[in-house]
Amino acid sequence: MEFNEKLKELRNSRGLTQEELASALFVSRTAISKWESGRGNPSIDSLKEISSFFSITLDELLSGEKLLLIAEKENQIRLQNTYNLLIGMIDLCYFLLIVLPLYPKTIGLYIASVNLFEYVETSAFNQKIYWALFLLIMLNGITEIILTKLKDKDMLNKIVGINMILSILAVIFLALTGETYATALSFLFLLLKASLYMKGRKSI
Repeated sequence: MEFNEKLKELRNSRGLTQEELASALFVSRTAISKWESGRGNPSIDSLKEISSFFSITLDELLSGEKLLLIAEKENQIRLQNTYNLLIGMIDLCYFLLIVLPLYPKTIGLYIASVNLFEYVETSAFNQKIYWALFLLIMLNGITEIILTKLKDKDMLNKIVGINMILSILAVIFLALTGETYATALSFLFLLLKASLYMKGRKSI
């Protein structure tokens, strides 16, 4: 007997509705419906709750092979969430491109380094592009972290994709405008994010 059939049988043996079982297991009725229809499987923690609630072992609920597959899937999701959080944190590090002295400023016969707040030796257009790119990347980084916590996978993938494009544009624009140090740092961030992004895709 498959897990979904066992769960339905166990619920009916207690005379419970899907809503009542959902309340007892601290999940939504939709989750119970999904499990009973075979359209999804509960997490390991939910399986433990089901096992405890009906006083049966995990082995009685589903086969060892199925349990292993669920555990592997959970591990993959956990890994991907970790990578997404790290990508979001790297995006927040674009703040360094604003506050670090990465931009040249001529003082008499010398060239000093200043942060973006004090940088005036470029056009107003360039400054606006720098600020727009850095702030957008940071804002999306915050959004990535929030969406990872909310487990909104579809929206998260879109935001990460948009931010990868913005990061590439930042590297290209900084390189074209001759900002050597800022280009190097933004390129490093891009490499780190691309590496984490690829690892996240492989973990799926």
